[in-house]
Amino acid sequence: MNPGGMDMQALLQQAQQMQQQLVEAQQALDDTEIEGSSGGGLVKVKLSGRGQVEDITVDPKAIDPGDSEETAQTLADLVLAAIRDAEAQVERIQEEKMGPLAEGLGGGMPGGGIPGLPGM
Repeated sequence: MNPGGMDMQALLQQAQQMQQQLVEAQQALDDTEIEGSSGGGLVKVKLSGRGQVEDITVDPKAIDPGDSEETAQTLADLVLAAIRDAEAQVERIQEEKMGPLAEGLGGGMPGGGIPGLPGM
């Protein structure tokens, strides 16, 4: 007889399925590349689906050889804006891939998740 009518085998099977879905979603994020840009494309930043900066490209048109101090500040601002653009896209993609799993595990709810399972 199951205490409280809980089918532990079904619960374990569900947890294993969710764990597999989580692994698949993480792999999909690893395989995703996101590009953010600023200054009308003068600066581009590529991030992995997990938010790690992979590459930064600066168009030579963004550089004013006659005013290096102003150019340096402008480039810093453009790089920061491009990173923020890419990070916003990463957040949307992560929510798209991982959000349904977190909801299924009770994520976002205090005390949510599956007790006794790491990360759940």
